[in-house]
Amino acid sequence: MKIGEISKPRFEFRSFGQSFDEAHKRMARLSVPVPEKVWERTSDEIYIISRANDINNTKIRDGKMDIKTYVQTVDGLEQWNPLMKGEFPISREVLEKEVFPAFMVEMPVLNNDTYTFEEFMSMVKANKDLAAVRVHKQRFGYMVNDTICEFGNVLINGAKICTINSESTEIEDIKKTVKDCALEGVENINYLQAIKRVIGMSDKTLANE
Repeated sequence: MKIGEISKPRFEFRSFGQSFDEAHKRMARLSVPVPEKVWERTSDEIYIISRANDINNTKIRDGKMDIKTYVQTVDGLEQWNPLMKGEFPISREVLEKEVFPAFMVEMPVLNNDTYTFEEFMSMVKANKDLAAVRVHKQRFGYMVNDTICEFGNVLINGAKICTINSESTEIEDIKKTVKDCALEGVENINYLQAIKRVIGMSDKTLANE
């Protein structure tokens, strides 16, 4: 695998918590050299979280909306696939046929042909089953056992947590990376689940709090 390449849907191990210091050290030391552009990256994103849905992951970054959908779990590793990409202003048709069905909530009344980012966010905030969550990411990229890895410092509505992950099209390579980085037995959860726990939409705690 190569960082940034388009490939068939990847499987992923990811966890969240307050500290992954030892695993991060091991990941960094085991990594082969990676392109400078992924040494450290930052981004500000908005995740649209739905009480009714855990299978569609919707985020907005730089005015563009990206929805991924859950495909399957194999040996405890989740596989996700792109469902929709769009940008604002966004059409009523896309909201009706793709975006709100992905949230699995009641469809709002849509009278306009297109909607700006601000208009869309107003509809989200008006729905008691949806939450717009601001997420800041500082990510450090690695490559271990031919899997794309990262450690990240994440702010979820200002609450700081950490994340660590390994992803690949090859399940056995991820399993080896999890073992080599001393992450065996650590809960594998995705961004949707982690955000719900931080904002109180779920009563579960993070992996290693």
